[in-house]
Amino acid sequence: MKINRYQDISEIDREAKKDYIDRHSAFVHCESNATVGEKFKVNVKVGDEYKHPDDFDHYIQWIQLWDGERFLAEASFSAGAMGNAPANLEVDFYIVPTKNMKLTAHAYCTKHGLWQSDEVVVAV
Repeated sequence: MKINRYQDISEIDREAKKDYIDRHSAFVHCESNATVGEKFKVNVKVGDEYKHPDDFDHYIQWIQLWDGERFLAEASFSAGAMGNAPANLEVDFYIVPTKNMKLTAHAYCTKHGLWQSDEVVVAV
C-alpha cells in the first residue's frame, strides 16, 4: 500500500494541490519530554489549514499512533461522525511511556488512502 506524506505546502504552487495534501496529512502534537510511568497526552489532528470532507464515500476512517514500528493506539470513525461537514478530525491519545519514543501518526482516507505524519521525538 502506498503511504502518502505531508509536503510543505509553501513549496507547492497550485491551490488544489495544497488543499489535497494539507487536509489529508496527520500532525502529531505533544510535549517533547515525558516521564516514565506517567500518563502522556498525544494529540493527532488531520489537516492544518484545510478541513477534510465527511461524506458517506469520503471521510477519515481511522487514525493510528505509532512509536517507530510499534503500534500504540487507534481511533475509528464512520461517515457522518463529524456531522457530515468538513472538519479537522482530532484525537487525544493517552499513553504511558517506558522509554524514548519516535511518534508518528497514520490517517486513512476512504478515497485517497493512507497518510503518515512526520516523526516527533519524545525524550523519556
